[in-house]
Amino acid sequence: MIVVMGATGATGNAVLHSLLALGAPVRALTRTPHAPIPGITGTHGPRPEVRYADAADAGSLRSAFEGATRLFLAMANGPAQVELETRAVDIAARSGIEHVVKISAPAAEHDSPVAVSRGHHAVEQHLRALGVSHTVLRPYAFMQNLLRLAPGIARGVILGAMGDAPCNYVDCRDIGDVAAAALTGAGTGTGPYALTGPEAVSHPELAARLSTVTGHRIRYVNLTPEDFREHLVRRAHMPAWLADHVTEIQQLAVARPETPTDTVARLLGRPPRTLDAFLHENRHRFRPQADGPGSRPGGSV
Repeated sequence: MIVVMGATGATGNAVLHSLLALGAPVRALTRTPHAPIPGITGTHGPRPEVRYADAADAGSLRSAFEGATRLFLAMANGPAQVELETRAVDIAARSGIEHVVKISAPAAEHDSPVAVSRGHHAVEQHLRALGVSHTVLRPYAFMQNLLRLAPGIARGVILGAMGDAPCNYVDCRDIGDVAAAALTGAGTGTGPYALTGPEAVSHPELAARLSTVTGHRIRYVNLTPEDFREHLVRRAHMPAWLADHVTEIQQLAVARPETPTDTVARLLGRPPRTLDAFLHENRHRFRPQADGPGSRPGGSV
């Protein structure tokens, strides 16, 4: 039995579908067990066992891990992430979990300029110290996260603080396939494995590609890190820690220019999904709504 934490999240849901496609026995964990799991409800294909679990509730984790031998560990970034993931790993080890596949982050170093990456480093170190068999995956920017920018893109604007620095993107479905391979014992080692798509793309180039795929003009507006963070807090209503994180990872890309890896191709024996294919697949999400407030390109930021 393979336990998938965060089965409703971007990576957890992708892993869940990859495992089901392989015919693996899967237990999907969620804090809202009566809510539908994306892509599962109403389908006629294989379905996972669904259980309630909350990382802050040790008893629920012990129950959720019972009888399982493998664990996919992914939690939303946040101030309590190290505490929660460390607790989950400890309970997993005591519950008989034999292998953990952890989603980490690029630049997961003790002195990383990105606070969230320092937290992932601490959890990776804890896994090693426990001696639990594990695989660490370090994916770069999720293509699926671009969908969160869709309202602004529909108004014709992408904001950032990266200048023309290239950014690695990776499709969560490729992360899911790599994680599923590791969870089913398909020869994946400990890692860490840096996961990217086949190319690194700057924000100006991203805007140009979106303009082509949507048929309306989209421009990239480059801000100072300070102004970008202020926009995220005041206009996007992000909590301060998350605004700090988004700003930090963009500045890391400026300080350390990103280049794609061949890891997905090596582990899966096929090329990774492309950004152009993802944008084309979701082009309707980025287009302005007819006669709506986003119908005028270049609308207010």
